[in-house]
Amino acid sequence: MHFTIQREALLKPLQLVAGVVERRQTLPVLSNVLLVVQDQQLSLTGTDLEVELVGRVALEDACEPGEITVPARKLMDICKSLQPDALIDIRLDDQKVVIKSGRSRFTLSTLPANDFPAVEEGPGSLSFNVSQGSMRRMIERSSFAMAQQDVRYYLNGMLIEVSSGMLRAVATDGHRLAMCSVQANIDQQERHQVIVPRKGILELARLLTEQDGEVSIVLGQHHIRATTGEFTFTSKLVDGKFPDYERVLPRGGDKLVVGDRQTLREAFSRTAILSNEKYRGIRLQLESGLLKIQANNPEQEEAEEEVAVDYNGGSLEIGFNVSYLLDVLGVMTTDKVRLILSDANSSALVQEFDNDDSSYVVMPMRL
Repeated sequence: MHFTIQREALLKPLQLVAGVVERRQTLPVLSNVLLVVQDQQLSLTGTDLEVELVGRVALEDACEPGEITVPARKLMDICKSLQPDALIDIRLDDQKVVIKSGRSRFTLSTLPANDFPAVEEGPGSLSFNVSQGSMRRMIERSSFAMAQQDVRYYLNGMLIEVSSGMLRAVATDGHRLAMCSVQANIDQQERHQVIVPRKGILELARLLTEQDGEVSIVLGQHHIRATTGEFTFTSKLVDGKFPDYERVLPRGGDKLVVGDRQTLREAFSRTAILSNEKYRGIRLQLESGLLKIQANNPEQEEAEEEVAVDYNGGSLEIGFNVSYLLDVLGVMTTDKVRLILSDANSSALVQEFDNDDSSYVVMPMRL
């Protein structure tokens, strides 16, 4: 194996692929990246057995085909340390990889390509294309609500639901729920649901960099695969039953509050400074045309904000975890937002004012 490549052309895919590789591994080969040169193309593969990412780069100069695995982190650090316009020469020499650039020379240990695990292919049951921009928007608007290390392992990921003409993402950690839907050219009559693990979702979002480019998705029985022009991403699915999110969406709330998103966000942020550091609780008091936000903590410190809102229902007092409200306002983009409430013990539904393709449910807190 022998090829030369510009530093920039190698670094971008290498950084993404190395992002999948875990630092501490039980199998030594899993901290390596697989390099394959074939048909004037270099492909780089990284995996942690849950998620696999393959990056492809066209090679302009003559090259010798071959395959080998090298330590991912070290190869990336070497590339980063070279000059931006450097030309890198990589050759396999007696089971070592020799990397030369200008006056620099590095020799890396290798492990055979045959030792490198491939994510098993299951039969693909459903495939469709969607724009990268829509897919990324859907993930960004809902991924913050995924659980982390919850014993209910099916919450440590995101539900991807496919139905006729629509793609939907749902995430919940049991205290809040985020849902975002995008239109997609999908011909699927019955609803098809899969749960993609948290790491898979975060890695997939990093790949979707071309707003107008397409990503083709294949949903198999045990895997999801996403392919863009330069990358192929595969992730195992979480085997489990996701909660019925339709039952969680509050129905029949009679108190509609419309406010300026940025004003509310700033008021919540200021109030949060003096909330209880552990529970992050704040109290909302609603009156006609006015929202009062209050927080206090065990040190007997208090914060209070008043925000003018568009509201003309009865008065209501309700508590929330301020972090959850700030997360929701942080991913929204419209100037105005609406809150739909019913009483102090029922969840709030938060949406952008002029569309309902994203919905957020936040459970109340007892203060």
